[in-house]
Amino acid sequence: MEDSVRLQVDPWVEMRKVITGPLPDIAARFSRFLGPLWSHDALVIFTRECTGRPRKVTGNREIVDRVTIDELDEIKQSIEPGGLFAGIRSLGGGRRRVWAVRDAGDTLLVLVPRPSRTGAPDLDGVAAMFGIVATSIQHQVAQASPDYLAESRAASSERARTIAELTEVHEATLSSILGTLRSNDLDDRRSRITASETASAALIALRSAGAADRALSEEAVTTAFARLQGELRPLLRHREVEVDYVDPPADGRPLPGEVAHAARAMVRTIVLAFGAQPMLPRLRIAWDCDGDNVLIEVRDQGPGTIDRNALTRQLSGRLHTLRGRIDIESIAGWGSRVTLTIPLDPPAARPDEHLLSTLNPRELEVLAHLAVGKRNRAIAEELGISQSTIKFHVASVLKKLDVANRGEAGAIGIRAGIAPGDAYSAPGTS
Repeated sequence: MEDSVRLQVDPWVEMRKVITGPLPDIAARFSRFLGPLWSHDALVIFTRECTGRPRKVTGNREIVDRVTIDELDEIKQSIEPGGLFAGIRSLGGGRRRVWAVRDAGDTLLVLVPRPSRTGAPDLDGVAAMFGIVATSIQHQVAQASPDYLAESRAASSERARTIAELTEVHEATLSSILGTLRSNDLDDRRSRITASETASAALIALRSAGAADRALSEEAVTTAFARLQGELRPLLRHREVEVDYVDPPADGRPLPGEVAHAARAMVRTIVLAFGAQPMLPRLRIAWDCDGDNVLIEVRDQGPGTIDRNALTRQLSGRLHTLRGRIDIESIAGWGSRVTLTIPLDPPAARPDEHLLSTLNPRELEVLAHLAVGKRNRAIAEELGISQSTIKFHVASVLKKLDVANRGEAGAIGIRAGIAPGDAYSAPGTS
């Protein structure tokens, strides 16, 4: 009752909490927001814009752990953009009563109401609130914040590893079955043919799973570059600037989704920095691939007065997250040139990375200071917060890393290469 009253009194304060926290936990925050008014057992947000985790889930693990992309696609395709649904659908491996909203931006929300709930909620009200959440997700993905990139890259890497392992195991199993069934020692020809066709179809389906996943999590480099051109048109519409686009090779390696999002976001930032100059007669934007990296060059024929330090700070968070490099040249009277090199493959797993992934950005900052042996007072002064708050963060770090003391936590930070001033505390990561 208290939560319901608080939600009615100041819903926008609560909604702000939903959309301003870390993207991976947005489903849980939105579930808590809706819970007092529309009680439910499970909540799923489905958006193909998030290449790492297109499903954001919370609630009953017996349901959410079994939800598949195919089930969500089927629900989405049954609802018109901007439409609503209340009824029975396949979800989590069974037929369930669901409430669903397909936002105009093509993001899907699915709620599984509690058995005690009868009838349907005010789906128009749910849709209005979900529209804010969906727009927030789209904005975070489009801006490719360091937090989003880190989470998406980690998820993509883990998903690719899992699919590769499953494919190897099942391919070996099915190949063995085929070898046995094709043996001349078997007499029942009809049974052998039927079983062979079944196993062959299963093998093809398994191999196609990897291709389907790549289609979801990757972009052709030419597609990513074409999207960039569309995103830059509104920025340059009212500028008298000639833009030369140099297309990447058509056979270039596909870009992981998080790299494509980050590359476009960083080029937009560079173009805006160039556009802040008093004159900008010409721009040249070129993408290339060398097999291991996407290579980006933005060059102008302006006065060469861009603020290199400010631009570096703006880009450093994303670049550090993706292990990218930047080089900026600016010569007064001649123009400026910015080059970016972004690796296409994620880094090898760091020691204790699965534990580090549980820490939020502030806890990572605290861990960085523990790694260099700082005490609570020094950390508090450095971060501009109270010692009691630091004690709270330190206790949380020790618990999440499953260590007994500050020294053990600091050792994990050292092995992981975390140091004060890394991207965890860079502008734009909070």
